[in-house]
Amino acid sequence: MRFPATAEGGGCNFGSISIGFPLAAPFQELGLATVGVPVGSPKGGALLPSGSQAVHGQPESPAYGRIVSLLRSAGCVFAEDEARLLLAETCSPTELRRNVRRRMEGVPLEHILGWAEFAGGRVLVEPGVFVPRRRTELLVAEAVALLRHDALAAPPIVVDLCCGSGAVGVAVLRQSPRADLHAADIEPAAVRCARANLEPLGGHVHAGDLFEALPFALNGGVQVLTVNAPYVPTEAIRTMPPEARLYEPAVSLDGGPDGLDFHRRIAVGGIQWLASEGHLLIETSERQAAGTSEILAAAGFAVRTVRSEELDGTVVVGRLVAESMRR
Repeated sequence: MRFPATAEGGGCNFGSISIGFPLAAPFQELGLATVGVPVGSPKGGALLPSGSQAVHGQPESPAYGRIVSLLRSAGCVFAEDEARLLLAETCSPTELRRNVRRRMEGVPLEHILGWAEFAGGRVLVEPGVFVPRRRTELLVAEAVALLRHDALAAPPIVVDLCCGSGAVGVAVLRQSPRADLHAADIEPAAVRCARANLEPLGGHVHAGDLFEALPFALNGGVQVLTVNAPYVPTEAIRTMPPEARLYEPAVSLDGGPDGLDFHRRIAVGGIQWLASEGHLLIETSERQAAGTSEILAAAGFAVRTVRSEELDGTVVVGRLVAESMRR
C-alpha cells in the first residue's frame, strides 16, 4: 500500500481529514457499538514486515463498510485502506470505536496504530513524534547508494540528525548493517521512540541540539550525514494539514522564516564532523532546493540535487572537498 506525500515538510502518509465531525449518531446508526472484530492483532514493532499485503488479503468484516463511511464523511482520502488497517490492528469493539473516533478527530493514523510503514518495513511511532513521510525514502536511497560504494575496511560512520522516530536510521541499517549508526534529536519523545527502534539493531541515539548531541569521538570521521531537519517556513505551518499542525511538535516542522535556518547551521557544522570526501545529505522541498544548494555550496561543498517525482522527494547532496575542511 502506498500513499502520496503531502505538502512540503509536513502532512501524513494517509491524507488529511476534517475535524469536528459529530460522532454519537453515526456510530449508533452504523452499529459499531455491537460489531465484532478480530482479536489478537499485532500492535506494530520495529522492522516488522509491511502490513499492506496481509491487510488486503483479509476478508472484509461486517464493520468494514461502516467504518469506510465514517472515515469518508470525515474527509479521509484513503478511507478503504485506513478501515482495513484499523480493523487489522484492533483487539476489541471498544478499541475499534475509540480508534475510529480518534482518526475522525484528526489524530494521525500512524499515532493510532503505533507504527508507520517506511522503506519496506515498520517503525514504531509514538504520539507526539514526527511521522516519517514516504518522500524521505529518497534520503535513505541516496545514503545507502553512497555506503555501497564505500570501500573502507572499517564500518562506515553514519549520522542521522533530527532523527525523529529513527526511521531513516532503521532503513539504513536494514540495507547497510555494517554501518556504525548514530542518530540525534532534541525532542525527548523522539529520542525515546528512536531508541526503541534503533538500539535493538545496534544503532546509537543521542539527545541534544544537532551536533551538540554527538560524541566528540565522531568529529572528523563521519562518512555519511543524513538530515531531515525542519524546513517548513514559519508562516506556512498554519496552512499544513491538521494531522501535522495539531499532533506533531512544532519544533519538528518550523524551519524559520524561509524554512532554511537548520540547513545553514548544519552546512557550517557538517564541515567539522565529516571525514575527508564525506557526504552531507539534506532533505528539502523542490521549491527550496536551490536555496539549500546555495547554502551548501557557500560552505564549501560540491553539490548535486536529486529529485524523485514518484516519491515527491528532493535531496541535496554535498560532498566535502579537501580545501573546505575545517577552514
